[in-house]
Amino acid sequence: MAARDDGRTLEGDAMFARRNRDEAESGGAAAGGAVGGDTRRIHVRFVGQVQGVGFRWTSQRVAFDLGLTGWVRNEPDGSVSMELQGPSEAVATFFTRLLESYRRFPISYTIDSKEDIPPVPGETEFSVRF
Repeated sequence: MAARDDGRTLEGDAMFARRNRDEAESGGAAAGGAVGGDTRRIHVRFVGQVQGVGFRWTSQRVAFDLGLTGWVRNEPDGSVSMELQGPSEAVATFFTRLLESYRRFPISYTIDSKEDIPPVPGETEFSVRF
């Protein structure tokens, strides 16, 4: 398997992207297209040790695992911004899973702001923005 510099494999990335696409096309968990009453979208700003530690890629993997959509990007001030969308329970679970992902390699970060925003109909993936 080909390794990336963040320790994950290229095959693993392809598997996540393929699963997300397949579920979206079949209307499965990652579809995100149907914006129902339980769909929540939040905008979050993380501060602390969030750049240069694989934070965006880890966030993407956790979001894929939970069938969430949205995006994440580094900001010029050293923070990370994210929009996260999906069922309320899955959105809440995201933060626990993200924390668990860094249990072996702890980093120090906090949520500087978190606000509910309107859902985006038809969104089908969680992307890393540059």
